[in-house]
Amino acid sequence: MEEKIPLKNLRSREYRGHKKKVNSLAWNCTGTKLASGSLDQTARVWHIQPHGHVKAKDIELRGHSDSVDQLCWDPKHADLIATASGDKTVRLWDARSGKCSQQAELSGENINITYKPDGTHIAVGNRDDELTILDVRKFKPIHRRKFTYEINEIAWNVTGDMFFLTTGNGTVEVLAYPLLRPVDTLMAHTAGCYCIAIDPTGRYFAVGSADSLVSLWDISEMLCVRTFSKLEWPVRTISFNYTGNYIASASEDPFIDISNVHTGRTVHQIPCGGIMNSVEWNPKYNLLAYAGDDKNKYPADEGVFRIFGFENS
Repeated sequence: MEEKIPLKNLRSREYRGHKKKVNSLAWNCTGTKLASGSLDQTARVWHIQPHGHVKAKDIELRGHSDSVDQLCWDPKHADLIATASGDKTVRLWDARSGKCSQQAELSGENINITYKPDGTHIAVGNRDDELTILDVRKFKPIHRRKFTYEINEIAWNVTGDMFFLTTGNGTVEVLAYPLLRPVDTLMAHTAGCYCIAIDPTGRYFAVGSADSLVSLWDISEMLCVRTFSKLEWPVRTISFNYTGNYIASASEDPFIDISNVHTGRTVHQIPCGGIMNSVEWNPKYNLLAYAGDDKNKYPADEGVFRIFGFENS
């Protein structure tokens, strides 16, 4: 069931802590903590009360020596989080203590990271279009593959037996997992594919592209069922809400679009300033976290992110 309150009556709240722009946001599996990764070389973990007015407490994860470009939580553990950085390392942290528990030194500047749904493996993509699979227990690479074309966001399906790569060629490469054997090449867009999101019900996945479109795909058929054309700039970030009924998408447009997955219609638009880097729905509630290249009047990076979905600001 969706919340009864119409989205247009909901508000956003602002969260400050980072010294430079926020690149990436991710909720833990229980929806109680939000992590933010920043150009300021830190990640932060925020305790978010879905209905409360409590000031969010945050803990700083310090140790990277370059930008934290993307982060993701262990899907089975509400306090373990992995970060990918331009310093060539991937780190695993305990969000309770703020301590780094594991570290892997990889070959390039890491920009994309995702967990396998059972929590056993982590996939990392770097600026040199190399994919590394890490065994989480040993925190060592078990597979490396270099691609001859641009690789962008990566994802497993909900059962973990398929792996998706978005590419600069406008395709989505579908690989069988764990062998990483090519199964399909989907001609998804007329320009590069930048981002991918898996619907939590496992029925669909969505792809955002430089052609400004979001395409929705039926996973069982590998067919495009719908496109969303609300944005005018390259789509940088997309996310399904917890029921799989809404999809949020953002780019350099002055708003974040929230559309109904089944009808393709816009249900709400959240005004925003600057280029959006990350939109992420909470896995339990209709709360949407978002961050972009916010500038203050000087104009320096603001280092803020916001969460939409509260009954009052």
